[in-house]
Amino acid sequence: MPYVDGFVVPVPRANVEAYRQVAETAGAVWMEHGALQYWECVGDDVPPGKVTSFPLAVQLKDDEVACFSWIVYASRAERDRINAAVMADPRIAGMGPDTMPFDGKRMIFGGFSPIVQLGASGG
Repeated sequence: MPYVDGFVVPVPRANVEAYRQVAETAGAVWMEHGALQYWECVGDDVPPGKVTSFPLAVQLKDDEVACFSWIVYASRAERDRINAAVMADPRIAGMGPDTMPFDGKRMIFGGFSPIVQLGASGG
């Protein structure tokens, strides 16, 4: 059964290109270690909510954009193995909160077990 990690981060608009570059490197590392898919998306239709929303969840500021990302793995066990390998990889080990082009304290993330899967890879 596939497993998915999901992330939402607030990225200053001035740092979107730097974020893309970091994400490109990180994505290559995750894929090399066995991830099935790696997606990074920049919000362009992410309305603020009154009770809940992506902007509220990450305390989005006026000069920031919400970015939504996910990584697909073959299983939870594979995710745990791959993430351990990624965290030990020197290309990632140097990426800490002080070097990221966004405020990592406002990132939201979690792991998810799919319950419906449709489309080209899901049936």
